[in-house]
Amino acid sequence: MPRVFFDRELDTVATFWRIYRRDGSALAFTSHDRDLTFGGMRHLAAPGMIPAAIRLTAELANDSAEVQGALNHDSIRESELAAGLFDDAAIEIGAVDWTSLEHHTLYTGQIGRIEDDEVQFSAELRSNKSLLEQDLVPRTSPTCRAVFCGPGCGLSAARFTAQQVLAEVDLEGNRVRFAGIDGEAHVDGRLRFMAGPQTGVAFGIIDAVGEWLVLDRPLVAGTVPGTRAELREGCDHTIATCSGRFANAANFRGEPFLPGNDLLARYGQP
Repeated sequence: MPRVFFDRELDTVATFWRIYRRDGSALAFTSHDRDLTFGGMRHLAAPGMIPAAIRLTAELANDSAEVQGALNHDSIRESELAAGLFDDAAIEIGAVDWTSLEHHTLYTGQIGRIEDDEVQFSAELRSNKSLLEQDLVPRTSPTCRAVFCGPGCGLSAARFTAQQVLAEVDLEGNRVRFAGIDGEAHVDGRLRFMAGPQTGVAFGIIDAVGEWLVLDRPLVAGTVPGTRAELREGCDHTIATCSGRFANAANFRGEPFLPGNDLLARYGQP
């Protein structure tokens, strides 16, 4: 018979968390005052981490949860949160009996928005029900709604993706340089390192100056020249770029010539 938690006045129950990051790292914590090993994982004692609220319903609405904790654990650093290593990580929250190690998962989902004030952090969690809230109805727009090289675009991702070797890193300017590339062609594109502390994290490329690419999130120390990376070109989603640069206007998913609200608000002229 499965363990029933909180069925007595004094219970030997602690909370546990498991975090599965997209770079392959798995972290586990417990609110108990000592480490606990169960389910094939060692859960590190983290009494400062608490579930602020967990709400589970039988409705289709997204189940809500939040976790708060101090930025003093060796496994969770402010630099790693800022670098996006915990973005969209899968998470499990449950209860465990610290004497028998019987445990039960109460909540599963993904980490959403993370806020920190250099002392503690707060992570918003999204349950799998959040997938049901996605708007599947396309909206009119002057720019293309399709993801570049994704469904609807029709272009091959392999054609515009290449592996490059990092030549230089500017941590303060949040920039990287790859020798021999056309930086302008990679604006609005994507970069993923294949080694180092930010392996697998997807960086957006927001600007370029020559061979230097400006990234949309901070770089952490440890990403060194010689690191291999996967670079994908970008697209600004305009009809001019789609037609002139990619010859793909037939697959353009937008309405660039549809009159907008500015036309409806105009006054008649004599």
